[in-house]
Amino acid sequence: MGNLAEELMEQLECETVFSFSLGGYEVNIYESVVVTWIVMAILILFSIILTSNMKVHNISKRQALAETIVTKLTSMVEGMVGPHGKSYVTYLTTILLYIGVSNIIGLFGLKPPTKDLNVTLALALMSIILVEAAGIYQNGIKKWLHKFVEPIAVVTPINILEIVTKPLSLCMRLFGNVLGAFVIMELIKMVVPYVLPAVFSCYFDLFDGLLQAYVFVFLTSLYISEAVE
Repeated sequence: MGNLAEELMEQLECETVFSFSLGGYEVNIYESVVVTWIVMAILILFSIILTSNMKVHNISKRQALAETIVTKLTSMVEGMVGPHGKSYVTYLTTILLYIGVSNIIGLFGLKPPTKDLNVTLALALMSIILVEAAGIYQNGIKKWLHKFVEPIAVVTPINILEIVTKPLSLCMRLFGNVLGAFVIMELIKMVVPYVLPAVFSCYFDLFDGLLQAYVFVFLTSLYISEAVE
């Protein structure tokens, strides 16, 4: 158990890859930021490869694959966010891809950025800011403010508290599931050190990682759908 605790603390600790001075302040670039850059580079490079030399007729297999991926992902997200939230499909699809690739990048020996609580918190805050902005844009500031006194004024503090609890739940759900998968994997390695860890590693890093990306985007879509009704 001592080794498990040490491994857990090591996974929670985000190491500084490099630092530099800016205006007299030292700026630290952490491991999660560098891996995020790698994930961004992978997605950008993949997009460039798939979308180069696109045609209207006699399309290549590469273009057909690109169109299939875009069509499937956007239709899935549109189904989650509803007809009034189509303007936010691009953002939600991008977040889905980012979290999905971040979660499965552990298969290649890199620490997933989603193991850093700061990353999951930033993603949650971005989503909730978008939710509230969507509500203001769709309904106007007056109706947005009025929702805090619905159904009766006495519940206003609870409605205001929801603005804090929603991003917190998104953040802790994503972070907790990724960290929980690591703990389970370490326990399996201790009990059955051969064969099974590799099988479960594929499950937690691949299937569960993609599932958590889907759940995060689904909940964000649900909040947006409620905000723009």
